[in-house]
Amino acid sequence: MPQLPDFPPLDRRAFLGAGLAASAAALMGMEGKGAPGKGPILEEATVEALQAGLAAGRWTSADLVRRYQARIRALDQAGPKLNSVIEVNPEAMAIAKALDVERKAGKVRGPLHGIPVLIKDNIDTADRQKTTAGSLALAEAPPPRADAFIVARLREAGAVILGKTNLSEWANLRSTRSSSGWSARGGQTRNPYALDRSPSGSSSGSGAAAAASLCAVAVGTETDGSVVSPANANGLVGLKPTVGLLSRTGIIPISHTQDTAGPMTRTVRDAALLLGAMAGTDSRDAATRDADAQREVDYTRFLATDGLRGARLGVVRNLLGVHAHVDAVILPALEVLKSQGATLVDVELKSTAYDDAEFEVLLYEFKADLNAYLAGRGGAVKDLAQLMAFNEQRRHEEMPFFGQELLQQAQAKGPLTDPAYLKALETCAQARRDITGLLEKHQLQALVGPTGGPAWLIDPVNGDTSSLSFSSPAAVAGCPHITVPAGFAFGLPVGLSFVSGPWQEGPLLRVAFAFEQATRARRAPRFAATAAVPR
Repeated sequence: MPQLPDFPPLDRRAFLGAGLAASAAALMGMEGKGAPGKGPILEEATVEALQAGLAAGRWTSADLVRRYQARIRALDQAGPKLNSVIEVNPEAMAIAKALDVERKAGKVRGPLHGIPVLIKDNIDTADRQKTTAGSLALAEAPPPRADAFIVARLREAGAVILGKTNLSEWANLRSTRSSSGWSARGGQTRNPYALDRSPSGSSSGSGAAAAASLCAVAVGTETDGSVVSPANANGLVGLKPTVGLLSRTGIIPISHTQDTAGPMTRTVRDAALLLGAMAGTDSRDAATRDADAQREVDYTRFLATDGLRGARLGVVRNLLGVHAHVDAVILPALEVLKSQGATLVDVELKSTAYDDAEFEVLLYEFKADLNAYLAGRGGAVKDLAQLMAFNEQRRHEEMPFFGQELLQQAQAKGPLTDPAYLKALETCAQARRDITGLLEKHQLQALVGPTGGPAWLIDPVNGDTSSLSFSSPAAVAGCPHITVPAGFAFGLPVGLSFVSGPWQEGPLLRVAFAFEQATRARRAPRFAATAAVPR
């Protein structure tokens, strides 16, 4: 039977007295000792801090892998049982030791050399790990023939692929009543800030794992909201790049017009480092033809504490007044932007004009793109029709809580030459014109607004109940979008988003970093049983 927590998950006294105490003891044992010298404290550790310890010889990459694995055992598999890591890479230690040998010989590949990274389980790795999108239908499929392009880039940069994270099965394009963070293979991921709350999706495992410091940094993927929404819910920096900056080759697809991978990290600087390592042109992904010309070798050059001075930002006012507790966080955040030298201009940006068209495009492209992926992957399930049949045959495991209505709707679509698809695609093109038009009209560096509401309760009966989202305009437009922690509502994170035009990742990182440094709003999770609601 698929794993789903029985809520309320734990008696608070029992949780604090047993699970957390045991986890803390295990972590103190691992993080307080090291060879040589004192081992790293992994909670909230940045890439820069970990790299400094590696360079000084205070610990090795093998030490980091060992300690992160211990932290996964203590917090993900035991204690609060976040259930965010679907699989630990059995080759991680060997990779780390090889990178330690390189370092000892004087070869350091860059700022990610020896740094453990978790990636979402829809990203191909040609190793002993599975790539399943959370579905049992791919659990026994042959391993991918090659690493995803971005995985190859990470390996070249010296990163250690520590494991794979759970996700909303098929990246949340399966049911109208899905529960974000649930997959048949991985069960239900929990939010580390309140264990009965959703981690949001579909990069739920990457969000929860990075928030709980189960890795140095994590990689998610987004079609619409699947990086920035779990980043918002888990108190992270989440960066959805311009579509085409990062290759999609080797990533289980939804939409070739909207899909992209993106960094999910605890700091803006780490997001910049991870983005730089993954970006680049891939001859197998036509969307990336301009990536080498547009990418920055070092995105950290944009990071400055005075990065808001002189910036003109468009406040998307129609996102305010929707959720009082979100406003209580975002309105003071806007004052911070002004205090740091930004000029704020009120604007309005609505996605409702292309909502229906986006959904139409996603259904058409999901069928076409997934069929192509499955045919090339091999295994018993070779197309969407066979996937649906598999789900019916394994209904008790695959569909105990919700169905596959969206798969059925996608299967009913025709080829990508259909007039209905082409018309919807043209409607979606308006989204980019809307964003770039506002930026040009008001001479803005970025649009700004709340990323979303606080995390909702996990509800397998009714599914997700999110109340507010700023993801669609940038997602449909293929434009970059970064969210940064802005504060808390009843102990639940709320993020502030910055959106700009194509290839503007550097300027976005500049304003996001300046806001992060001025507020330092992120706080490590404490694995509460539920939200801190007054009684």
